[in-house]
Amino acid sequence: MSGKRHILIVEDDKDLQVLLKNILRQDYDLTLADNGLEALQDIEKIGKPDLIISDIMMPVLDGMSMVDAIKKHRGTENIPVIFLTAKSTPKDVIEGINVGAKYYITKPFKIDELISKIKRILK
Repeated sequence: MSGKRHILIVEDDKDLQVLLKNILRQDYDLTLADNGLEALQDIEKIGKPDLIISDIMMPVLDGMSMVDAIKKHRGTENIPVIFLTAKSTPKDVIEGINVGAKYYITKPFKIDELISKIKRILK
């Protein structure tokens, strides 16, 4: 790692992974995971990221279940999470915040909003 802050991006959509990587790679070290299980394995292997940006609807292990596991595990319970998802009902938002997300951003999203929230969390 380069000494930059580390963000774990958990997203099964490859096009969105590439977009996020292109936007963030200059300022942050990035790890990409295709689902929640892969993300949990990455945290075990490479250590605790400074921030997780995660979709909710993914195969194998969804974002809600992944965040629930992270928040229940001593040592990872304080990792901030931004949900970036198409699930947009008020019930979904409340569930995401209750499981432990710092922010809940719905797709389609404004890149400037995401960057602002990342900077706010990592400052």
